[in-house]
Amino acid sequence: MTNIVVPELGESVVEARVARWLKKEGDRVEVGEPIVELETEKIDLEVNADRGGVLTSIKHGEGDDVKIGEVLAVMDESASAPAAKPSGNGGERSPALPAPSAPSALPAPSAPPASDRRATPTARNVAKNHDVNIASVQGSGAAGRVMKHDVEKAIAPARSAEQREERQRMSKRRATIARRLVEAQHNAAMLTTFNEVDMSAVMALRERRKESFKEQHGVPLGIASFFVKASVGALRAFPLLNAEVQGEEIVIKRYYDIGVAVGAEGGLVVPVLRNADRMSFAELERAIRDFAKRAADGTLTLEDLKGGTFTITNGGVFGSLMSTPILNPPQVGILGLHKIQDRAVALDGQVVIRPMMYLALSYDHRIVDGREAVQFLVKVKEYIEDPGNLLLES
Repeated sequence: MTNIVVPELGESVVEARVARWLKKEGDRVEVGEPIVELETEKIDLEVNADRGGVLTSIKHGEGDDVKIGEVLAVMDESASAPAAKPSGNGGERSPALPAPSAPSALPAPSAPPASDRRATPTARNVAKNHDVNIASVQGSGAAGRVMKHDVEKAIAPARSAEQREERQRMSKRRATIARRLVEAQHNAAMLTTFNEVDMSAVMALRERRKESFKEQHGVPLGIASFFVKASVGALRAFPLLNAEVQGEEIVIKRYYDIGVAVGAEGGLVVPVLRNADRMSFAELERAIRDFAKRAADGTLTLEDLKGGTFTITNGGVFGSLMSTPILNPPQVGILGLHKIQDRAVALDGQVVIRPMMYLALSYDHRIVDGREAVQFLVKVKEYIEDPGNLLLES
């Protein structure tokens, strides 16, 4: 007998939810074949068989929460899947599984329909709860994969106009986000400082170089790469914002793995740009766009989301003018970007119109003083308002 257990789920992920069984008790499982789908706080993943055999016992049903190493099911490697006895054969079934009284009535094991398997577990759960045939839902994800919002869109017209309340179970990701956001505020002395930045120089540079940059690198030049570069430069100047607290010790990171928060099905995810200080503008733009696409498609991996020393989040893409970002533990700093908006500002004794953006830096006051936080944000502002310095220091 072989136990099928909850695998390692990545850094800081200790629990998952059984989203869907792809096999049932008595089914034959081949090596490498997916058996069950799990939903974690970060991504959905399939657990594959590392041996062949027959699934004899399922220990946790769909919707159950399970921990790393916990037994999901038991598989018998020596058993054969039940099959109807050929007439006149006289053969016997494997003793591992009792012969059913009416073998001819048993349907042959079959994989879920392709239209069902190409949907995310969260989408399937929503469809199941609302009696929606997921095969009829048009998917917007990669290769037509059905996402949660696709099912919700299909449900909307069918909902009764008099339905005033709806109760939904939180997804594993949303429940974890809720818990971690509260923990971040309880376990850190979180403060936020604000500043504003004139985006004129960056926007003018982008306008001058947009065609040649795209022609040379195959990707548009956005503003995200400028803020990643500016953040790395400011972190070098103020290293405590690239640290974490471990007990009574401060661990200062001498590498710069910058998390970029992006919206995804089920909640916010933060894929990480590894060694962002070594990446060019083009490499940053390609990586950030790839993260956004794969977050929308539900194809990010646990490795994409692992670690991170500092985070950048951009509420401006949704129209936010100003907000207070919450720390992403165990990090002690997060930079919030916002909407670029033309505003009247005083410049050399004159009132002029400039494209302005509010910046917000939330930080852990246990190890970062207000002076350092303010100076960090001023340093970011200086880099953005004179982006030539970014090129000189890259």
